[in-house]
Amino acid sequence: MKKAELVERIAKEARLSRSQSVWAVKSLVKAIRETIKNGGKISLSGLGTFKVKARKGRIGRNPKTAEPIQIPAGRKISFKPSLSLKKLVKG
Repeated sequence: MKKAELVERIAKEARLSRSQSVWAVKSLVKAIRETIKNGGKISLSGLGTFKVKARKGRIGRNPKTAEPIQIPAGRKISFKPSLSLKKLVKG
């Protein structure tokens, strides 16, 4: 599903105009992005949890030359699906 399809579905199910639905989707995405950027955590009941995790630096290998390279420490986004979402996917 693409953003436009999500907007249409929200407009239909929530009985909103298309412009209100676009605004709602943009606001949700903006809130999630800002929270993640600040290292926060977002929990959406029935969907899951987005959070930022620290990643340690490590030594990797260049696949062409097999020489070791230093991979710097950083942060990554993690998503953990809720139990109800896991059950829904498993069938």
